[in-house]
Amino acid sequence: MITVTFVRSAANRRIVSFAVSGHADYAKRGRDIVCAGVSAVTVGTVNAIEAVAGVALPASMRDGWVQSDIPTQADPSVDERVQLLLEGMAVMIDTIQQSYGKYVAIQEQLVE
Repeated sequence: MITVTFVRSAANRRIVSFAVSGHADYAKRGRDIVCAGVSAVTVGTVNAIEAVAGVALPASMRDGWVQSDIPTQADPSVDERVQLLLEGMAVMIDTIQQSYGKYVAIQEQLVE
């Protein structure tokens, strides 16, 4: 199962980090549309944040695992763009989870 964890600030619900771990095991490697979908959304979001907002996220990636802590941006408009892209990622992952809930779990954690 793929587990996607969004860590949010309790004060303002801002996404402060996310992690994606595991494998869907929906199908054989190379044919697993659930893994491919989650990977495309996750890596695409990291790339979009860099391309659209000009922010290089400190992301760690290896087989079956991606994690990033989201730095607060000094420019509020840049921070807003980063958060909008991350919220888009959350919606896309939720959409995949709605169709393939047996293979994808979403967790949210609040931090002070």
